[in-house]
Amino acid sequence: MGRIWTDQNKFATWLKVELAAAEALAEMGEVPREAAETLARHAAFDTARILEIEREVKHDVIAFTTSVAEKMAAAGAAEASRWLHYGLTSNDVVDTAQALQVQEASRLIAAGLDGLHQVLGERAREFQHAVCIGRTHGVHAEPTTFGLKLANWYAEVGRQIRRFAEASEQMRVGKISGAVGAFAHIGPEAEERICAKLGLAAAPISSQVIQRDRHAHYLAVLALIAATLEKIALEIRHLQRTEVREAEEYFSKDQKGSSAMPHKRNPVTCEQICGLARVVRANALAGYENIALWHERDISHSSVERVILPDSTILVDYLLNRTTHIVKTLLVYPDRMRRNLELTQGLVFSGQLLLDLAARGVLREQAYGWVQRNAMRAWETGESFRDLVYLDSDISNILSPKDLESVFALERQLRYVDRIFQRVFGAKT
Repeated sequence: MGRIWTDQNKFATWLKVELAAAEALAEMGEVPREAAETLARHAAFDTARILEIEREVKHDVIAFTTSVAEKMAAAGAAEASRWLHYGLTSNDVVDTAQALQVQEASRLIAAGLDGLHQVLGERAREFQHAVCIGRTHGVHAEPTTFGLKLANWYAEVGRQIRRFAEASEQMRVGKISGAVGAFAHIGPEAEERICAKLGLAAAPISSQVIQRDRHAHYLAVLALIAATLEKIALEIRHLQRTEVREAEEYFSKDQKGSSAMPHKRNPVTCEQICGLARVVRANALAGYENIALWHERDISHSSVERVILPDSTILVDYLLNRTTHIVKTLLVYPDRMRRNLELTQGLVFSGQLLLDLAARGVLREQAYGWVQRNAMRAWETGESFRDLVYLDSDISNILSPKDLESVFALERQLRYVDRIFQRVFGAKT
């Protein structure tokens, strides 16, 4: 990914656009065919020389075309160099080339999303029936399975795949429409030919630049992807807490967790993911700020994009790689999950008890009071909620021991797990 955003690759992509333009214009009779062929054979550049010239002229595209002209002259083809950049303005090259770089970066990110999606699906099925406690507000709520947690992430990454495909497609546009987008020097047909040669669609309308709502959308989707990865990492961080310890990052044999405490096994990669996701989100905000430019163009967006597009694509590619590795190697402890589920001795079935009492004719408010008084006593004394319920005469007069056995039945709570998996995975499950 980093290679895509190097100066060397940027200038190589600029040259690709320039040569596509010369070829298309030659086909239309606006550039001598021999000149276009000579450019294709001899056009080259020197990155160090471009940067040297730019320090003098303070203009990157002029520095680039000057370097190419020097290479053409050195090859004995100086005459053909006058047809380089013919009819184009700087952003015809820069924006169109940037679209190519974004497409190249997007292919890597799309592959990373697919890889994570696959691993999440595999591990979701592995733990489809691994019972654990669900938590709301960080407090035990009702039983669930670890597979459902993973399946939820799988479904979310699937949505991100579709969002990213749309955002990438909206970025797959070039523009060769001149200094204010009015085709003053070459026409729309030439733009369409040039873009087609590069595998891009022509933006239906532009100013001197492709409109930056496209870029903001793309960066926003990258931020959404990073937020999903943070969501996964944050959950694993909680599950790795000593008091919970239901899952944890893989800890290698020679790994060290602390310089002072040899016992430490810290979720360092998950913490890194959570931290770097903040950078991607901040970059999305900068992308929104780039939408409003003066009239047909200013360059306030340009310096920003030199940071946020490389940084966001590089970071998301890296975060996808790290998250996929974490999920694939995640250490999962089903026995600890079961022990944590039993920690409150049946308290997590209070909702089912409330419903069963109401179904037997007890007013909801009254039933709630009966259940809550036993729940609060269990919280405060550590007594078994199950035992307290069985001994409560108000409740036992309504529900038989067999009825109460059904109240505390895990299989009743989790009877739709397979149905949920069918909804998420379809025929694959």
